[in-house]
Amino acid sequence: MCLGSALDIFSAGRPPRATFLDYPLGHSAGRPFDREDQYAVVRAALQGFTAMTRPGEIARLPNRWPESEEWRQKAAAPRGGDTRQPRDDSPRFQHPADRDAAVASGALRQ
Repeated sequence: MCLGSALDIFSAGRPPRATFLDYPLGHSAGRPFDREDQYAVVRAALQGFTAMTRPGEIARLPNRWPESEEWRQKAAAPRGGDTRQPRDDSPRFQHPADRDAAVASGALRQ
């Protein structure tokens, strides 16, 4: 079970089962210092072990970051914040043998 805040990575990486939480990156297990939220997030993710029946399924938690949507704007801003380029669905491999293994296993189609 993967728990995270990067839906594009889950979609591209296709883990066996995943739980997506729409929180800022780095806060995948809940809001800082908020035990109630953290327990709720982790409990919901763990329920996926019995609730998810299809490989590759991605559950989306209904939790929302309590502050304004300002964090989204900062993350998308070209200056003064997160300046990473948007991700695409192209798989990346550290070594050519890794790509070959992915193709051989059927996880990657040529």
